[in-house]
Formats: sequence, structure tokens, C-alpha cells
Amino acid sequence: MVRVRALVKEHGQGQSRVRAVDEVDLDVPEGQMLAVMGPSGCGKSTLLHLLGGLERPTGGEVWLAGRRVDGLSERALARLRRRSLGFVFQAFHLVEELSAQENVELPALLAGRSWREAGRRASLLLDRVGLADRARHLPSQLSGGQRQRIAIARALANDPLVVLADEPTGNLDSAATLDVLRIFEELRSAGLTLVIVTHDERVAATADRLVSMRDGMFVDDVRLTGTGGGRLSGLGGLIGLEG
Repeated sequence: MVRVRALVKEHGQGQSRVRAVDEVDLDVPEGQMLAVMGPSGCGKSTLLHLLGGLERPTGGEVWLAGRRVDGLSERALARLRRRSLGFVFQAFHLVEELSAQENVELPALLAGRSWREAGRRASLLLDRVGLADRARHLPSQLSGGQRQRIAIARALANDPLVVLADEPTGNLDSAATLDVLRIFEELRSAGLTLVIVTHDERVAATADRLVSMRDGMFVDDVRLTGTGGGRLSGLGGLIGLEG
């Protein structure tokens, strides 16, 4: 589902040039949950941004579902992000002026779905993440864990091929972290491909595979025990919803 070859990302020029990602190769099969760990500044968030088309590589190749995407135009990259990728961030990045329902509807509307389709999909997703009763609440009226569950529902609005998550539990307490981990495991069990950058060993322990980074390079690549590390109970179908 995801493939990169000899991927490089450099920042700065001359003697101040730094390689944030240094000649990495990676294959992520469909349905795999991959965790990427490493110290701050090792390049893991930059790697995620390159996979999602949020940054351009200095060199190398990025492929998604058999299609090379690193050379796409800005318009084509924007279309790819809207239709094929879901993003979850540590800081949530919800639109504060919109309700939970409207935040989840937004990606579908941007992708050209009707208001009716977007609303139905959002309602189903909010129900699946346990927040149907918070649909009309603004983000400021929700807890951190609830906001992250809204962000996950939003990431699923267009049935993405891949969900990319950057420190998704970094701002959450233990109970909220467990809620998020249950959702991620259900997504993996349903066959969705996930790449998760994390400092949290609890998140990494639920993955199928763990890649460790240091100084822009992969220093370890481990298949975790079983089919997905430590398993949690699922929440019910979160992807493949009609409409």
C-alpha cells in the first residue's frame, strides 16, 4: 500500500544543511499497522509528512497503492490527500468554529460529496467512535480524548486507503489513550493501513510492526508478536460504511 525508495529530505543549505530523512526504504502492506518510534528530531514526523504529501522529498520515491506520488502537482497532491489519506495529529487541528458533526463532514464536502451524503457519513462515524451525543458540541466543549476521537472520525470521512497519525495520544490521559488505541486496533482489524508516529510504547505495542529511527535513518525494523502486538477489544465497524 505504501512504498518508499531511497527517500531523502534535507533542510537548510550549505554547511547548515541537515538530512531529516536519509536514504530510507520502506514497504507497508495493505492492512498493516506500522508504528514509527525514535527520539525527538530523528525524522519520524518528517517521514510521515513525506508519505502524506505534506512535504516534498529532496530525493527518492513515494508510492501509494501502486502509484508514484512524489512528483504530482500541488493540485493533484491536494486531491490525493482529500480522497485517499486520513490524517490524525497530536494537536487535533479541528476547526474551532464548527461543531463535531461539521468537522467530520468537512472532508467529504471538500471531496465533492453532497451535504446529505456527508451528513449521513459523519453521523455514522460519530456513533462508531462513541460521540453521537456530542455531535452539536464545539471542540472547546469537548475533552482532549473526545476531540481526538472526532479527529479520527474526520480522518475516516472519505474511506481513506491509509491513515497517517502523528503522536495521536501525545496530549491524552491514560483513559483517553486507551479509547484511541481501541479505535486504531479496530481499524487495523478491518483492513485499513495505518502508519503511526509515536513516543508512546502503549501505542507501539498494539502495532503489527515497529520501525525505530535515529538521525533520519531506520535502525531497527521488528515484526511484533502475533498479528498485531498486544490486542485490544474492537469497537465495531468503523470503515467500509455505506455512503
